[in-house]
Amino acid sequence: MKLFGIKSCDTCRKALKTLEQADRPVTFVDLRGDAFGAEDLDRWLDKVDWELLLNRKSTSWRALADSDKLDIDRDKARALMLANPTLIKRPVTEAGDDIVVGFGSAQQATLLG
Repeated sequence: MKLFGIKSCDTCRKALKTLEQADRPVTFVDLRGDAFGAEDLDRWLDKVDWELLLNRKSTSWRALADSDKLDIDRDKARALMLANPTLIKRPVTEAGDDIVVGFGSAQQATLLG
């Protein structure tokens, strides 16, 4: 299992701790690091809707120019998320062939169930 997130993100830290305490082997991958790239994002976009991955509530989204927020589609969202990985809703967890976005109660049930 791989958990993609940001080290300073409280939700990512909670998810990592919860999975480790449940004896679920997990590898943390920092979205801002070298281990994350277009291949990862494309794999996710093949399995989940881009609108689920794009975090429009983030400070990174609010900091974007208005022109970047207009006429957004899958390709534009992909380019924005690659350029600004903090636009990705986190954590993103790869568990086998499943991609789980976020760490609410439904996502926890999926990962721990």
